[in-house]
Amino acid sequence: IHYSKTPTIPSSLHASGHPNNGELVTKPLDNTPTSHLPSRRRVIDSLTATFLTAAPLLALTTTPSTANASTYRDPKTGILLPSVGEIESSIPLKWEEDDNPLSGSDSSSFSRLDSKPDTIFYSEPRFVEHVDEQAVASMTSYISDRLLTSGDAVLDLCSSWTSHIRPSSSGNGQKLELKRVAGLGMNAKELEANTSLTDWTVLDLNADANVKLPYDDESFDVIVLQLSIDYLIHPLQVMKEASRVLRKNGKIAILISNRLFLSKAVGLWTGSDDIDHAYTVGGYLRFSDGGFEDIKAEDLSTRKQKGK
Repeated sequence: IHYSKTPTIPSSLHASGHPNNGELVTKPLDNTPTSHLPSRRRVIDSLTATFLTAAPLLALTTTPSTANASTYRDPKTGILLPSVGEIESSIPLKWEEDDNPLSGSDSSSFSRLDSKPDTIFYSEPRFVEHVDEQAVASMTSYISDRLLTSGDAVLDLCSSWTSHIRPSSSGNGQKLELKRVAGLGMNAKELEANTSLTDWTVLDLNADANVKLPYDDESFDVIVLQLSIDYLIHPLQVMKEASRVLRKNGKIAILISNRLFLSKAVGLWTGSDDIDHAYTVGGYLRFSDGGFEDIKAEDLSTRKQKGK
């Protein structure tokens, strides 16, 4: 997901039989109730799939196979994936107050199966990728070749042992010389092993409803938040803080997938599908009082075969 910050107004996945063992699971997304987001469905019915052509809200899925001309089902997981253009169409051209995905939500929307402190869950490092190889390649290409430019100061929010930043861009072969890459995450060993980072901080973003990022105002040109937005229980506050530390005309890119640690994802996320996820993250940004503008979504998956 790619978002621009206005310069003047400060105003933003699934089920397994082992809910408490820290296992990464993939959730079938078809036949899932989505009644808590009726406005998103209304928006999808009324918009075309062409209004988002630039890159911003990023949705990554595992490589699927074709189910029919309009839907795609992964043969291994049974996941029914969005049709081409549905992710892009999930973001309203104009946000109204009744588009707020959090309106009418209760405390259960941000409750989790595992309510113990995240410091326990993340106490041991996990030096593994949490999505498949194709998704990793898509994220790396987007971040390194399209999102970042030399001279950027970057914040990798919810960082780990990798930031998916390639030292040089494959597009032009030029070295990507970043001014700063700060990492904020949960495990010191993972952050210490991340060779892209120039500095890092351990901070639990879920520990305080009024969490503050440990950075000065307007410290970064770009913020990247990868595969972690579904675990935040105070997403509006985190997005508001992200806006504070972004410079004028800064950007935030939020990458999501259809995989997650079920026990740590919030209820609002586990009960909805990929299109709802994109819409929800757009809503986090729009209604965070962070002043984000030009909110867009882009599907980075690789199922576009034979024009589908």
